[in-house]
Amino acid sequence: MSTDYTLKILDTSEQACKQWDAFVDKVQTGTFFHLTGWKRVIESVYGHRCHYMYATCDNEIVAVLPLVEQKSVLFGHALISTPFCMFGGVASDSEEAMLFLEQQAIRKAHDLGVDYLELRYPFERNNPELTEKCAHSTFGIELAEDDEKILAGIKKKQRAVVRHSLKNELTYRIDSDTSVAYEVYSESVRNLGTPVFPSKYFAALQAEFGDACDVLTVEKDNRAVSSVLSFYYKGQVMPFYGGGLFDARALKSNDFMYYQLMCNAKKKGFDYFDFGRSKDESGAFKYKSTWGMEPVALHYQFHLVKADELPNLSPNNPKYQFFIKMWQKLPVWFSRMLGPFLSKYLG
Repeated sequence: MSTDYTLKILDTSEQACKQWDAFVDKVQTGTFFHLTGWKRVIESVYGHRCHYMYATCDNEIVAVLPLVEQKSVLFGHALISTPFCMFGGVASDSEEAMLFLEQQAIRKAHDLGVDYLELRYPFERNNPELTEKCAHSTFGIELAEDDEKILAGIKKKQRAVVRHSLKNELTYRIDSDTSVAYEVYSESVRNLGTPVFPSKYFAALQAEFGDACDVLTVEKDNRAVSSVLSFYYKGQVMPFYGGGLFDARALKSNDFMYYQLMCNAKKKGFDYFDFGRSKDESGAFKYKSTWGMEPVALHYQFHLVKADELPNLSPNNPKYQFFIKMWQKLPVWFSRMLGPFLSKYLG
């Protein structure tokens, strides 16, 4: 016997957002990326239309689904849960409620006339109207009880690299300095041939999530060489936007940065280090594997509306190789100016 669900759309009232977030906090499948703060950030920074829907039963929330509409001449028209985030899809403890909201999302995708619907689940789904594509994996590790044991838990070869970094007279600070994080990150992604986000995006994340967001910056001779913006939620620390300058490779400052983040997160009472997602077989994927963490496939689900095939916005796509090589040659200041016009559709 099916349950009667009522479909509702999230309004902008503080009470409605608090009720949504309280549900995300308590439900097992609720992640940091299901919180309503992302809606406010994405709308204010990028101007995308958000369609946050939820299901109720007996006037109680039983499932939530954040959806964001992206529309671009270059990259197409999509409905995604959730861009700029690792995870999305329906958060619920009820399979029936999940299927109900997935069906509503499919209907919304057709009403909007998008190319495709994308639901970023970390787990498998069993919905015949969705097609799975596993092109990303995530990495993570339980944090040991102290600094030495955390170091001992790192794979031997990478542990030697971290030990090397500890001898390089590096210092670090943890604060809310997103401007430095952005400067380091933007140069790092330029070097990879990737358009960078606008600086106001980093500032908006810190302002929105407050104590659940901080920046760890590594310095050599009072000059920032590596920096990472991280999130904290449900006992996990998630380094989300990190990078290093040219000197970082020789100094091993990125390795130093992630190790210090692990140690400090444990001291704050967080027990799990979520190293985030990477495209399979990418450089980031291989780097994270050196830490001894096993990749776990992410089960992103798609429903094609106007598109004839699944999207492929990966840098590994041959048609983007010329663009990537050209982007790597841009002056950093110019990549920071031009990047935000493209990156808003690449999250």
